[in-house]
Amino acid sequence: MSVTPPVAPPGAAPTAPEPLRTPRRESHARGWRGIGVGFLVKLAIMAVVNAFGILTILTAVGADSWLLASITAVLLVVADVVYFTRRALPLKYLLPGLIFLFAFQVFIFGYTAYIAFTNYGTGHAGSQEQAVDATLIQGERRVDDSPSYPMVVVERLGQYGLAIADDDVVRVGTPDEPLTAVDGVVGQSGAPTEVSGWTVVPRAELLTDPGLQSTAAALRVPLSDDPNDGALRTRDGSTATVYTSTLVWDEDAQTITDTTSGTVYAATDRGTFTSADGESLPTGWYVNVGFENFLRVFTDGALVAPLLSVTGWTFAFAILSVVLSFGLGLLFALIFNDPRVRARKFLRTLFILPYAFPAFMSALLFRGMFNSEFGVINDVFFFGLPINWLGDPVLAKLAVLWVNVWLSYPYWFLVCTGALQALPSDTLEAAQLDGAGRWRSFRSIVLPLLLVSTAPLAISSFAFSFNNFTVIYMFNNGGPAIPGAPYALGSTDILISAIYDISGVSGGAADYGLASALSIVVFVVVGAISALAFRQTRKLEEFS
Repeated sequence: MSVTPPVAPPGAAPTAPEPLRTPRRESHARGWRGIGVGFLVKLAIMAVVNAFGILTILTAVGADSWLLASITAVLLVVADVVYFTRRALPLKYLLPGLIFLFAFQVFIFGYTAYIAFTNYGTGHAGSQEQAVDATLIQGERRVDDSPSYPMVVVERLGQYGLAIADDDVVRVGTPDEPLTAVDGVVGQSGAPTEVSGWTVVPRAELLTDPGLQSTAAALRVPLSDDPNDGALRTRDGSTATVYTSTLVWDEDAQTITDTTSGTVYAATDRGTFTSADGESLPTGWYVNVGFENFLRVFTDGALVAPLLSVTGWTFAFAILSVVLSFGLGLLFALIFNDPRVRARKFLRTLFILPYAFPAFMSALLFRGMFNSEFGVINDVFFFGLPINWLGDPVLAKLAVLWVNVWLSYPYWFLVCTGALQALPSDTLEAAQLDGAGRWRSFRSIVLPLLLVSTAPLAISSFAFSFNNFTVIYMFNNGGPAIPGAPYALGSTDILISAIYDISGVSGGAADYGLASALSIVVFVVVGAISALAFRQTRKLEEFS
């Protein structure tokens, strides 16, 4: 039986068809299917990201690093908004790269610039509070009438501390946390046998393990948050005594007084404790010094002459490395691009082998080969003459330049080979028909066309050679030393290795502020030269 739909009477307005209604159950099922596996995976990843972000924020707040906490909170909010908003589709792909760019480029550059305006370095490596603690520790002596406390060495999660029994109250502390009363059990000897939250190191193990004995002897547990109260130390591992400093810190007056001599050291705006006669305590703190580090680069008499020598050699090393390696690579590319040369593929493989070797290994091998006593260079090529390649400034520069050319010419050999094979053959044939010889064709056609494609690579190669720390450090550590130069600067040092020496990483006094200032100067110089060079390459593009 068929049902005929009702027909509207003549002259009546047409009625719109009723919309199709989906049952509620079907709508809910479709909604759950719309979430998809991708959304669940994104939700799980963002949950992990938020967990790590919140952990970082809490850790930063606990360490009073409000700047790091603020930056992390902003990045976390931005990430949540981007990945849970449909309109921010492009940012979903750009945000990870922007975060890594900020973390590994912008932040590092900004922090380097910040350090460049401070005196951060040896003797000025912490805050004033840390400097006070370190100074008082250096002046600590055992109190003559100090009582001896029965003690045990305790351990928790790899951290060691001391636990004592004071009037049947168990107190425990570490070098970072002062003595605090905890639950525990005191044994018959008067020393704690159980300490809540800690593992008591057995006496027998302490006596038989030299490492534990050294750890226990080095432990220093503050009595309280006030550094003037002193600290507990132990010599035999069974009793602890109080050590107090002969120096007294007055926070209100910002002075440290030596009680044995009566000398008063006042805090200065240079980050030191200095007495009235100009004597300073060895430990200070870092402060802002403005443009002082930049002025030292250009005005310090003991530093200017060595830095000028290093700067001149840096430019010479970078320019000669690019020119010589480019010329040698182009020469071999022209030779082995000739179809008349047999076994070209095999010979090309041999010539690019230096490029496949790690640079630091090649530098170390050449260091041995240039040794004046048993090196292969003197024995084979100079009939055993004791030529001091590594000890003479001029010979050392020639040697390290040769090593860098040997390492970099295969790169230009590959680049020039590809560029030569991409040259338009009709242009070269037209030049030959016009009577141009090989030299004229090379000078007027081949070389300009090669420079169009290789000039940007030459600029980047110059920047790389300008900061080629690996070869300089591994070959001769920048030596031989420049007589009278501070910070152990050497004749073959370039600016980047000089910065490494000034930073004190290799030993000696460290001056991170000056090293950071030099890093900023090098960045500006390389950036300016690269910008000018790239502008000049446009003329070559107009030629092509």
